[in-house]
Amino acid sequence: MALTKHKSGQPVTTKTVRDAVMDLLREFGMTTVFGNPGSTELSLFLDYPTDFRYVLGLQESLVVAMADGYAQATRNAAFINLHSAVGVGHAMGSIFTAYKNCTPLVITAGQQSRAILPFDPFLFSSRATELPQPYVKWSIEPARAEDVPQAIARAYYIAMQAPRGPVLVSVPADDWARSCEPVHARHVSTMIRPEPALINEMGDMLDKSRRPAFVIGTAVDRDQAWDQVVALAERHNAAVWVAPMTGRCGFPEDHPLFAGFLPAARESIVQLLDGRDLVFALGAPAFTYHVDGVGPHLPQGCRLAQISEDPDVVAWAPTGIAAVGSVRLGIEDLLARRARPRRAPPSPRVAAPRLKPTKPMSIAYVLQTLAELRPRDSIVVEEATSARPIMQRYLPFFEPDTFYTMCSGGLGFGLPAAVGVALGKPGKKVIGVLGDGAAMYSIQGLWSAVQLNLPIMYVILKNRRYATLKDFASVYGFVQGDELQGTDLPGMDFVSLARGQGCDAVTVSTAAQLRSALRKGLANTKPVLIEVDVA
Repeated sequence: MALTKHKSGQPVTTKTVRDAVMDLLREFGMTTVFGNPGSTELSLFLDYPTDFRYVLGLQESLVVAMADGYAQATRNAAFINLHSAVGVGHAMGSIFTAYKNCTPLVITAGQQSRAILPFDPFLFSSRATELPQPYVKWSIEPARAEDVPQAIARAYYIAMQAPRGPVLVSVPADDWARSCEPVHARHVSTMIRPEPALINEMGDMLDKSRRPAFVIGTAVDRDQAWDQVVALAERHNAAVWVAPMTGRCGFPEDHPLFAGFLPAARESIVQLLDGRDLVFALGAPAFTYHVDGVGPHLPQGCRLAQISEDPDVVAWAPTGIAAVGSVRLGIEDLLARRARPRRAPPSPRVAAPRLKPTKPMSIAYVLQTLAELRPRDSIVVEEATSARPIMQRYLPFFEPDTFYTMCSGGLGFGLPAAVGVALGKPGKKVIGVLGDGAAMYSIQGLWSAVQLNLPIMYVILKNRRYATLKDFASVYGFVQGDELQGTDLPGMDFVSLARGQGCDAVTVSTAAQLRSALRKGLANTKPVLIEVDVA
C-alpha cells in the first residue's frame, strides 16, 4: 500500500492491482479460486494470501464445472482463473452449461503483457472478449491496468443480477503488479419484484380456476422459494408438475399434490395436462422441447400464467400472461392475498411398482436401492441422461438443495460439479449418479475429489453405450436392427481409472454386492467410486 497524490493535490491510497482484487474478493466472500494456471496467470498468485484456497482442476472445463457446483451450493458467485485463449476454449462447453444453469461465475482469463500485444505474441488472445460470447452475460478487457478491480466488481454485480450467469474479465499478465486505487464492495440489489397488477391478475386466475396445475422450474430452488411454492399449492390444491429439463428440485416428491415430471415433447405435455383450465409456470419456461411437435402448446380451454426471473424466457412463451421478477417474491405476494375456499385435491400420483433384482440389474432397481439407503438430506448430482426418466420414478427428492444436474444437455458437468457442491456444502453427503459415457468426459475430476478429501460417492451406471442416442434413434428415422454408429462403449474399466487417481473403487454386478457397496460408500468420508453393471 502506498500514498500518492491525486491531480487535485489530495493524498490517495494505492495498492497493486493484485492486492486490490484480493481485498475486493474478500469483501464479496469469494476466497476460493478455481483454476488451471498457465504462464499468463502466474502473476496473480505472487504472495498468494493464506486465507485464500486454490482448487486445481486438471482441465479447464472441469474447473468451470467445479465452480458451477460450488456457486450453486453457496448461492454466491464463484471466482475462476483460466489460461488465455486455449484455456477459455477448453472451458467453453462448461461455460455454456453455466449460462444455461444461470450460475453466477466471475471468470478471469490471462492475457499476454500489454507491452507486447502489438506484436501478436505467443498465447495472445486476439479477441478475448468475443471468445466466450454469447454465453457470458458480459465480457471486458479493461483499457488500463488500473481499471481491473473496478471491472471485476462490475462483473460480480452483473453475474449476481437475475437471471444470473457467467461473466469474463481478460487481464494482461503485467496488470497485476501495477498500482491502482482500491475498490470496495457495494450492496447492489439482485432481485426485482414482479409487477403487482400482474400478480393480482394471476391471483384472480388461480381463485377462479377449477383444476389448476403448477409447473415448477429450476428457479424455484435457486430463488429459495420451496416453502412458498408448497404453501401456494396447498392453498389452491393444485397438482404440481416439474418442468422439462429442470436442473434442480422444486417440490417434495412425497407430497400428495406432486403429480410428476413433464417430458420435453409438446404432444405429451398437452396430454398430461389435459383437463386443467390453468397452468401456472413458476421459474420455468413454458415449455422446453427436445423434439419437434405439432398442435397446441396447452390443452383446449387452458390458460397460462408465468413468473420468471428471465425476460427472454417470457418473451418467447407462445401464449398467456407473464410477470418478470423473483419467483419467491411473486409467490409471497400471492400468499398475502386473502385465501379463497379450497377446491378438492387432485388424484394422487400412482406410486412406482416395487422392483426385484435381475441379472444384470436394471437401472431402476439400482436407483430404488439407492433411494432406500441414502440419507434424506444427502445431495445427488446427476448426469445420466438416459436414466433420468427412471430416476424420476425411483429416486425421489424431498428437501431443497438436494438435487443438481445440468440444464444445457452438454456432458462433462456432473462429476466435477459434485466436487464443487461438496466444497460448498461441507458436512453433507454428496452422491454423483453418472452414466458411463458422461463420466468419461471429465473422469480426471476424481483426482480433485481425492486431493480435497471430499465425502463423495460416485455411482457409475455402466451400460456400455450412449444410451440416450439409441433411445432417440427412432425419432430420426432409425428402425429396429439399423446400425447406429459411434454409440457403443466397450472396454471401460472405471475401477482402474479411479484407483489410478487415488480413489477407492469397486465394481458390482449383483443385488447383494450393490447394497453392501452402497452402505459402505455412504458411510465413507472419502471419495469412492462404485461401478455398477446394468442392463
